[in-house]
This record gives sequence, structure tokens and C-alpha cells, in this order.
Amino acid sequence: MLQNRVVLFFVLVSFVFVSCDSNRVFDEYKSVPNKWHKDSVISFKVSPPDSINTYNLFVNLRNTNAYKYNNLFLIIEMVFPHGKTIKDTLEYKMTEPSGKLLGTGYTDVKENKLWYKDQVVFKETGEYTVNIQHAMRENGKVNGVKELEGVTDIGFRIENPSIE
Repeated sequence: MLQNRVVLFFVLVSFVFVSCDSNRVFDEYKSVPNKWHKDSVISFKVSPPDSINTYNLFVNLRNTNAYKYNNLFLIIEMVFPHGKTIKDTLEYKMTEPSGKLLGTGYTDVKENKLWYKDQVVFKETGEYTVNIQHAMRENGKVNGVKELEGVTDIGFRIENPSIE
């Protein structure tokens, strides 16, 4: 009986946390096995709810203390339903000047919500594909980092803009 109450408590608490996120339209994560290979592309299939409203787009990233860089370069490609493609290379700050990892979390796993685009209108109806690939390089080296350590999950998130 006590076990059932504990399970019920955790289900209710989880429901409260999930339901409080009223801005979420799409939010999905994919795990990175051990190391993120430079040729590995993480893809998300997205069907936006409408072609009228504006949305904010984010890349979510979970990383551990094994992540040894101050920044992160990502190549983010959005493929529209009718074939148009937009590709961006973006840099994100991952640590404080002291070397402490940025992000939220109480353990050695930090979660970062990284801005991608804001005020986006999905004018074409149908399924969009978002592809995310790392583009890390070490100073003075031409070839990219072949296997990026410390990244555990990559996510993509679409939000309704906050109404204040």
C-alpha cells in the first residue's frame, strides 16, 4: 500500500512539472552514444501546429564534466517540407571564464537551452526536418574534433513566445 502511494506521489509531481511548461510545442531529445562523432547528424522530424503564429526555436544539450571546451560550434540545418534548406553555423558559450560548466542541474550533468531562432513562422504546411551536427575544432588544427566527449543528449525545442 505504501509503495502505491509513493508511485502515485511521483506520478502527480511529474504531471505538475510537465503541465507547467505551457510554452512547449515540441520538445524531444536523442541520446549520443559515448562520443559524438563529427559525421553523426542528429535529426528531428517536426510538424508545426499552424502556419500563422510565431515560435521560438532552441537546441537543448546535456553534457557532463567530460566536456572539455569553453564553447560549442553546431551546424543546424532546417529542411522545409517543399525542399528549401537553411543552414546555420552557430557558436555557444559552454563555460564561465573560471572553467565552470554553464547550464542547469545539480549533478555533473548540465542542461543547456541554446537559442537557435526566434519569431519563426512555419509558412509551409507539412513535416520539417532539423539536422544538428557538431563542428568543433581545436585551436591551430585544420581537421575537426573527430569524437566529441561529454555530450550525452541533443534536443530540439519549439516554444510559443512567452506572454508577459
